[in-house]
Amino acid sequence: MSGVVVVGSINVDLVAVVARLPAAGETALGRRIDRHGGGKGANAAVAASRLGAEVALVGCVGADELGRATLAELEAEGVDVTGVASRDDEPTGTALIVVDEAGENQIAVGAGANAVLGAADVRRELAARLGGCGCLLVSTEIPDDAVAAAVHAAREQGARCVLNPAPARASLLDLSSARPLLTPNLGEARQLAAAAGATGAGTAEAAASALAQRTGAPVIVTLGAGGALLSAPGAAARRFPARPARAVDTTGAGDSFNGALAARLAAGDDVGTAIEYALVAASLSVQSVGARGGMPGAAAVAAAA
Repeated sequence: MSGVVVVGSINVDLVAVVARLPAAGETALGRRIDRHGGGKGANAAVAASRLGAEVALVGCVGADELGRATLAELEAEGVDVTGVASRDDEPTGTALIVVDEAGENQIAVGAGANAVLGAADVRRELAARLGGCGCLLVSTEIPDDAVAAAVHAAREQGARCVLNPAPARASLLDLSSARPLLTPNLGEARQLAAAAGATGAGTAEAAASALAQRTGAPVIVTLGAGGALLSAPGAAARRFPARPARAVDTTGAGDSFNGALAARLAAGDDVGTAIEYALVAASLSVQSVGARGGMPGAAAVAAAA
């Protein structure tokens, strides 16, 4: 069981590179707008596929030119897109991204077809796919009921589930009984811990511990240049350092991490080993423009490890 199934968003990214990020009401000029594939679900699927996993994607695009081009790009990356619906009544999701010279970004997303991915769609597609699935990866740029359908399907069929709560919503805590492995960044971990009623959860350790107690499953908090922290019920928190990297564009770094993590968990790695691998993949991914531009293959990760 080494396959990865991803349930999540599929977008087109329109990217402007500027000297510095604009303040409220300010115009920042870049030389051009570049188009890249995006969406947390699609990005993570590409990351896992480039690392050698067999990957199937469940999501929704518009029946428009952008949707057709997006699916062709994903197929060229080796991703199975037969579980992606195409809607005549919705446009393909689009993200507007501004990136500065330090690689930091601002992102606004028009959800489009992602917003109409339904629970029934997810259940139908997963019924045919979870049998050979080593890891189900779910991201949250899709409706709550679609997220819940995916997480519960994994629980019912005994598949390992990684839930990337980006964006974080209090409603995700209702899925705690399904024991997903959560992978928030620090801000998301704090949001969820506060929603769970935890006090004094300002640090990564405290927030992760509160969430691990809530779910009864490991929690991985990603910390950007600070690496990652793993908290598991009944065990001391463990920190993993990031690999040094010259960041050109941090867009998609979290998706690279999650895709790599899912690929290695599906291949049978323990959580700690999978985190170490995913941090190397994420460090390589930020060294090119675009969410997928720097996503590495397995050989590149092996060389950098």
